[in-house]
Amino acid sequence: MTNSERPRNMIVSSRHLASEDGWQASEFEYGLIIAYNGFARWVSRCMATAGEQSLTVLEILILHHVNHRARQKRLNDICFLLNIEDTHTVNYALKKLQKAGLIAGEKVGKEIFYRVTPVGESLCEKYREIREECLIDSIKHLDNDPQTLSETAAILRMMSGIYDQASRAASSI
Repeated sequence: MTNSERPRNMIVSSRHLASEDGWQASEFEYGLIIAYNGFARWVSRCMATAGEQSLTVLEILILHHVNHRARQKRLNDICFLLNIEDTHTVNYALKKLQKAGLIAGEKVGKEIFYRVTPVGESLCEKYREIREECLIDSIKHLDNDPQTLSETAAILRMMSGIYDQASRAASSI
């Protein structure tokens, strides 16, 4: 597809990556980039409004995951569920969250199991309240079909697997 044949509504961030067969992937990647950055900005500002300005996006996501279902989690569990390869960044975040009194770790055998503290749980609850007020009310107006957002999430999870496979292939070249 030449530049003149390309539909005008396709928006890409890196034209040099948009090959004849790759326009849709480039368009998806640009959407993913701006969606991630919007999400990261939202998460940070929501947490700041909830009362904790010093946490990074990764730390916020880890705090919420440790709070998930009120079950203790190991470092490897957190990395696996959040699809994070670099355990050192997660370990650093866990230490920072512990120092802030938001999570606690308990050594069981050779592993440390993390759980949210009452302070961390309260912060997550305040975040949830702000999320409901500022985000969820807006999302309700997107579409009358509640399945749309769930279907988008399923596609994103599927694309994550495709990108993971492609990264393994690139590592073997």
